[in-house]
Amino acid sequence: MGKRPPTIYTVADHAGVSIATVSRVDRGDPAVAGSTAMRVRASMRTVGYRPNGAARALATRRHRAIGLVFPHLSGPYYAGVILGLEAAAGALGQNLFIVGTDSRVRPEQLVSDLSRSVDGLVVMGRTVPDEVIAELQRGGLPLVLLARPAVGSSDVVRTENRRNAEALTRHLLEHGHRRIVFIGDPASSPDAAERWDGFVAAHRDGGGPVPIRPVISAFREGEGRAAALHALAVKSRPAALFCANDEIAMGAYAAAAELGLTIPTDLAITGWDDIPVARFLAPGLTTVRQPLAEIGALAARLVLERVGGSHKKPVTTVLPTEIMIRSSCGCRSQGGTWET
Repeated sequence: MGKRPPTIYTVADHAGVSIATVSRVDRGDPAVAGSTAMRVRASMRTVGYRPNGAARALATRRHRAIGLVFPHLSGPYYAGVILGLEAAAGALGQNLFIVGTDSRVRPEQLVSDLSRSVDGLVVMGRTVPDEVIAELQRGGLPLVLLARPAVGSSDVVRTENRRNAEALTRHLLEHGHRRIVFIGDPASSPDAAERWDGFVAAHRDGGGPVPIRPVISAFREGEGRAAALHALAVKSRPAALFCANDEIAMGAYAAAAELGLTIPTDLAITGWDDIPVARFLAPGLTTVRQPLAEIGALAARLVLERVGGSHKKPVTTVLPTEIMIRSSCGCRSQGGTWET
């Protein structure tokens, strides 16, 4: 028979303390004197004792982890938010468990299973229905929603969309572009819907023809290219494309190249997010910067404040966005910003 692994009794005997003291040190109880806690941890390392994480979670009712529910984990937008959330969670001594719901047969069950292994949950967009959010709330799980309207008692972190979408559209109109096409899917998220609303409002206020419908596209480069080719395959070709995110805009750049169109002389293009590659496109992409890392970091702090009972009332935070003027819209200079 193999050697039995060391137990809490082994540690207590080696450190010269009671098993209750070892248990308190294992749980991180601040009531244990610092010198004693250091001696117990040293004994744990010496004897090779490995704390039972499941037992600790059962005793303390804490997992020291938060969960993140995203549609999918590809793309620079999601990467930026995840990096901010992970950095903040790590700084606060928390692990981060991430699940993607796209292509899952039963995403609601996946989220329900995750909720049993974390102390709080951050949910992006419409990855699960409101009914699932409400059920998790009834179970007492702290929740923070990203890019989604408030549901019950959950905190919400969003960014400003409508005002800067309207301002950016006005900027294109001031360049003399009278036929501008919106590429994106307003039904896919509240953020996209607000960008479409701002786009329409700018046309309405400018006295020109009000757009009836967008050219629908998923928020990925390949779909953006296909949508841009569709939008440009008409006799009265648009003079500008307002793309609902930078990945769609990158696809529009590819479509313009295929059709032999020069940006911005033949076609102006704008994006949204200001992902790292946006400034390095040729020409540089005029876009709207979102504070991606800050979105994730704030979500982590809010959910852990709820775990610790720091605040009771739901909080909705709308972070500002910033228009980044480069050359793809028709401006000569690059690198400027324009705050509304």
